[in-house]
Amino acid sequence: MKRVITYGTFDMLHYGHINLLKRAKEMGDYLIVALSTDEFNWHSKQKKTYFSYEKRKQLLEAIRYVDLVIPEEAWDQKTSDVKLYKVDTFVMGDDWAGQFDFLQDETDAEVVYLARTPEISTTQIKKDLNTKNLTTNHKSKTD
Repeated sequence: MKRVITYGTFDMLHYGHINLLKRAKEMGDYLIVALSTDEFNWHSKQKKTYFSYEKRKQLLEAIRYVDLVIPEEAWDQKTSDVKLYKVDTFVMGDDWAGQFDFLQDETDAEVVYLARTPEISTTQIKKDLNTKNLTTNHKSKTD
């Protein structure tokens, strides 16, 4: 059995995320997703999520490509996760290219950076929603 692992926040789960998970699953038989906890997102990334860890975990578990969801609580847990779960392939989006190459030496796992789905990102969705909300709020105040 070939095991694959990926990491992320997966806030506002969208087509780009699902596409990435699908491509990661195609690289093996068993896909593990290390999901950033709310505390890790805030303290280590200064990132606020729209949905709680529990909700994001439930959504990921509902996707047929995902076999197991584990918590990501620290940047440096990747090496121990790859060893603990006997991972063959570590997958991340290509915006992280080169940052996890050390795992190949420390764990013998293959490290793969997948291209993101063009024009779809959580950052862009949040920006668009915020712009829409500002416009909607402004219109309702003037109507």
